[in-house]
Amino acid sequence: MAPSMRYADGEFDRAAEWREDADWLAARLAEVDSKIYPMWRHRYIFSEDEAPVALAPTVAGALADLGQTVLLGLIGETAHFTLDISALSEDGLANALAGTAHDLRDVAMNLSHRTAAMLAFGRGMSVWHTDHEYCGRCGAPTQVERAGHARRCLGENCGRLHFPRTDPAVITLVVDGDRCLLARRATISIPRFSTVAGFVEPGETLEDAVRREVAEEVGVVAGPVLYRGSQPWPFPSSLMVGFWARALDPRIKVDGEEIGEAAWFTRGDIDRAVAAGDIILPPEDSISRRLVEDWRALAAGENIIGLE
Repeated sequence: MAPSMRYADGEFDRAAEWREDADWLAARLAEVDSKIYPMWRHRYIFSEDEAPVALAPTVAGALADLGQTVLLGLIGETAHFTLDISALSEDGLANALAGTAHDLRDVAMNLSHRTAAMLAFGRGMSVWHTDHEYCGRCGAPTQVERAGHARRCLGENCGRLHFPRTDPAVITLVVDGDRCLLARRATISIPRFSTVAGFVEPGETLEDAVRREVAEEVGVVAGPVLYRGSQPWPFPSSLMVGFWARALDPRIKVDGEEIGEAAWFTRGDIDRAVAAGDIILPPEDSISRRLVEDWRALAAGENIIGLE
């Protein structure tokens, strides 16, 4: 799988070694070249040319009391942060900043891979902070530490240190010879057909999760499983692990709860159905779309090593 998966870029420096250096952080927050991205209710602010708005340190300082900053990392020598301004009302936001608040997914395809990856990191951290204002063990309030990468419980007899968590999920294109299986979720009315996905359960391997989810959602028995790549998916906090899997028994029986319908498609079937508007493929920013497109790029009858 090509390395340019949206929201994935391992080249920027997450600067983990600086997260507990108060002097370094203060200096970087005051540095004129630093990028401080305001976040309003998990959305970034974008200018008319669809560039993410970055505040000057003086402006960010004036808004700093509204919420915590989170260090995202370094690109070259430039530090990048987010600043939560969710306490502003919608009118207050319009008065404070020029631009429009957008969910990252709405604009991600217009951004460089590196920018999209860094902003996705900040988006996931934003949701985590909102969901962990109180300790999950004792219920006491928590406070931010380590440049926004931890929260400390303030409970007198607790003091637990909480770190962000990522939920692993498998996402799978099932193949049967020159056909692949695409399914529509029961909760949507548009004909969006995608791959099978689900969360990994405790004590389960990724491969076993693939076979279980495929069986549960579409009734197909899957055999060999081939890893294809992974994608951070901070909507809100998942890591999508992508696979192709070969069907041993291709009979379909949808569960009716998560999946409304499913069918086998040849490459030609997909071309015709998309052209006619009968199906909509997964969004371009998703690993689901990549799994489908990589399979479509194969020649009919081409042997897939690992799925024999």
